[in-house]
Amino acid sequence: MSDSLHIHKHKTEEKHDHGHSCCSSKAAPAVVKITAAVSANGRLSTFRIEAMDCPTEQTLIQNKLGKMAGVQQLEFNLINRVLSVTHDLPSTTPIIDAIASLGMQADPFEAGVEAEHPPAAPAKKPWWPLALSGVMALAAEVIHFTDAAPTVVVALVALVSILSGGLGTYKKGWIAIKNFNLNINALMSIAVTGAVLIGQWPEAAMVMFLFTVAELIEAKSLDRARNAISGLMQMAPETATVRQADGTWAEREVKSVELDAIVRVRPGERVGLDGEVTAGNSTIDQAPITGESLPVEKTLGDKVFAGTINQSGSLEYRVTAAANHSTLARIIHAVEQAQGARAPTQRFVDSFAKIYTPVVFLFALGVALIPPLFMGAAWFDWIYRALVLLVVACPCALVISTPVTIVSGLAAAARKGILVKGGVYLEGGYKLDYLALDKTGTITHGKPVQTDFVALDPLAEGTAVALAASLAARSDHPVSMAIANAAVDNHTALHTVDNFAALAGRGVSGEIGGQLYHLGNHRLVEELGLCSPALEERLFALEKQGKSVVLLLNSGGPLALFAVADTVKASSREAIAQLHELGIKTLMLTGDNPHTAQAIAAQVGIDRAEGNLLPADKLSAIEALYAQGHRVGMVGDGINDAPALARSEIGFAMAAAGTDTAIETADVALMDDDLRKIPAFIRLSRQTSTVLKQNIALALVIKAIFLAVTFFGMATMWMAVFADMGVALLVVFNGLRLVRK
Repeated sequence: MSDSLHIHKHKTEEKHDHGHSCCSSKAAPAVVKITAAVSANGRLSTFRIEAMDCPTEQTLIQNKLGKMAGVQQLEFNLINRVLSVTHDLPSTTPIIDAIASLGMQADPFEAGVEAEHPPAAPAKKPWWPLALSGVMALAAEVIHFTDAAPTVVVALVALVSILSGGLGTYKKGWIAIKNFNLNINALMSIAVTGAVLIGQWPEAAMVMFLFTVAELIEAKSLDRARNAISGLMQMAPETATVRQADGTWAEREVKSVELDAIVRVRPGERVGLDGEVTAGNSTIDQAPITGESLPVEKTLGDKVFAGTINQSGSLEYRVTAAANHSTLARIIHAVEQAQGARAPTQRFVDSFAKIYTPVVFLFALGVALIPPLFMGAAWFDWIYRALVLLVVACPCALVISTPVTIVSGLAAAARKGILVKGGVYLEGGYKLDYLALDKTGTITHGKPVQTDFVALDPLAEGTAVALAASLAARSDHPVSMAIANAAVDNHTALHTVDNFAALAGRGVSGEIGGQLYHLGNHRLVEELGLCSPALEERLFALEKQGKSVVLLLNSGGPLALFAVADTVKASSREAIAQLHELGIKTLMLTGDNPHTAQAIAAQVGIDRAEGNLLPADKLSAIEALYAQGHRVGMVGDGINDAPALARSEIGFAMAAAGTDTAIETADVALMDDDLRKIPAFIRLSRQTSTVLKQNIALALVIKAIFLAVTFFGMATMWMAVFADMGVALLVVFNGLRLVRK
């Protein structure tokens, strides 16, 4: 069975919806088509924009580039601060200049595409303006409290604090207000300006300073979440030892090594590129790629993957994939795409934020105007309360909580050798209550081996194995190959076979030492008239166990019986037991006969098994489970599973390492063939769901409490900043717990 998985899902989730709405009241779509269709001469340019981390900047860029002739499509990935532009412009200079006019720097980072504008490392901001802002804010508070100087001095000191620490906030706030977007920068700018206008100079300075510090801490915390997967990128070495045309060896950069080059890797070194072993024997730690805890033996013809660690011996391998197309590179690309894809909870939070922020803004406006106008209350007090409400209003912690949690979960899964293709699957895994599984290559090894040998004629006991293996070695049938391989493993000497013949659907025949022998199935025994009730009973007992039986015969009758079966993986029993502990029922769907299906299901503890199924029948079985109200996942490793995998809520591809199609098309790709990764994924999904709910509840409850406290005049502006910062950091660190798990 093929280990590639050709599936193209057509589901209702947003497959390419990247981005999050950090502190925003409006989230623009991640993929924006400017023209009806991408032209044939369109090319893709990718930029890293350090300042683009909220939909405020996304909207600005979209409005600016959307009016530019030649731009066809924009794709935003806010988590990674990446913009992809499809265009037919002769150079990227107009795009870079347009983004620069918005106060942002666009650095092309795709190698070889934008040589005219090499990527620039983001400049480190000097620390002294923030320090000055803090000192001046504290000085303003002290002077005001001690009444040591006139109000004008307090105002000047506070103004120095606000300008040294808050110019960036004011700039972003002005951009947001111009674009009718009430993000945290706009709200803070209004609140600080309002505090200045009502004469609260010290508090305005302290609020701006605390907010700037909070943003700095939050940015560092978010960077940790963004970089949760970045350790993968450092796994592949930058150089490799490559054999030259004259037979010598030389160090070369891995990105310059061509296909089919021979590379040497010594003990303790990391493998630089994907390849196939051509010389040597060793064990390799594949944990970075497949999540396997034990090293894997590698010898002639075996695959090796970039980023894995060679342990014991020296190996030479032939390069089978360029550095930018290695399994590791594809994993990194898939996880980066998954980081940008919004999960259902995130989409809900984004929609909630669109309504929440303007409503709270209008509420704050009402608090400032209604009591003084209609209830005779003091203007100063209620305007101040309204300004505090503005600081509290931003749903920053709420909207940060979802992408940080999802990214942390994706990173944790990748470290276990589980490649999840989007937050929608990570979040949806906990809902599964039924799992359908293919048999061959999923539950079993997919490689038949000889399990039984019985000599039926005492005189043939010493010779039967060699005779049968000599005939079997001439056939390419899986059952014959299993018998031949068993003999080779036992170092059995084979005989020369003359007049060999393949008997379609029955077996083979040939002459050994001048005598005719047959090696075949039950049907062949019947045809030769050599069957008996006792033999029938023995054959039926073995077939009931899910084994294929062949017999060695001569003209006198059956000489020996051989049984062959596809063996169950050691991990399958444990995986099924873990699934049952999680409350998930199991169903095996296979094309094999029902006897084999029931036997294998009994061995591993699967609840139900159905045999003799075509691909369409597997699809019908999934549909039947849906009709009963179940949430169904499907595990498979071959093209014949594709319809069922596509129909399932989550399709799991087995043994995806090194397989392009599985990594690119599966919902969840298990990088090795260990079925225990599925219960591990479901546990991680449940943990992710729990953390998401905790974060949302935490953010909403604290916001609600603080709004009430503010309304009754018991909160100050700097307390509001601390509350907003504290909740944001709490949800970030709570989400990051998943990476540690």
